[in-house]
Amino acid sequence: MKKRWPLAAMLTLTLILSPSAWAADTHSFQREAMVRKQILERGITDGTTLTAMRTVPRHLFVSPALTDSAYEDRPLPIGYGQTISQPYIVAFMTEKIRPKAGHKVLEIGSGSGYQAAVLASIVKEVYTIEIIEELGHIVRDRLQRLRYGNVRVRVADGYDGWPEQAPFDAIVVTAAAEHVPPSLIRQLKDGGRMVIPVGSPFLVQSLMLVEKDQGNIKTTSLLPVRFVPFRRGR
Repeated sequence: MKKRWPLAAMLTLTLILSPSAWAADTHSFQREAMVRKQILERGITDGTTLTAMRTVPRHLFVSPALTDSAYEDRPLPIGYGQTISQPYIVAFMTEKIRPKAGHKVLEIGSGSGYQAAVLASIVKEVYTIEIIEELGHIVRDRLQRLRYGNVRVRVADGYDGWPEQAPFDAIVVTAAAEHVPPSLIRQLKDGGRMVIPVGSPFLVQSLMLVEKDQGNIKTTSLLPVRFVPFRRGR
């Protein structure tokens, strides 16, 4: 006669045999809760953006000490005076550039690499620039380890963009500039969109949408934000 295990014993045995799988499931539950409560309920509807936010393991883009806070609705420190943006802002900026599978996107301010990974989950190519050398190396190693093979990382002054890879279908800037860099406008493809926080680094800034249409530039203020300052090279 086949012996039947009590349900509690079966669950205990499962946890003992596969703790890593259980941990992965726990994070997937956290990501789903993050998307539902922080992003969907606040008006983000783009399907590709929502899928990327559900897929990218945000907890792997913060220090181990902050893993339990990775899916909270707030920015977190990543060292060197920089932060990883709150999930809603990442989703909002991603949706506003209207990413498509064949797009080439430039990001200014790699930070932890999380925004680049979200973009890489949607578009064909991502080019991301980080001015802080130590962060740039960390991001490059992290994205390679996580197999985001369609992201290229450069340590440089983001104000100059990446002219040899221009034009770009979209540009995402994750640091507050006092004005929109003309070099980035030039590198934006006709019909392209850029999101950039503009304003004083010591005050609330305005997240701006920049659209290029047959050479004409249109700017729209989207919402108030607080980003770290746009750093320049010496």
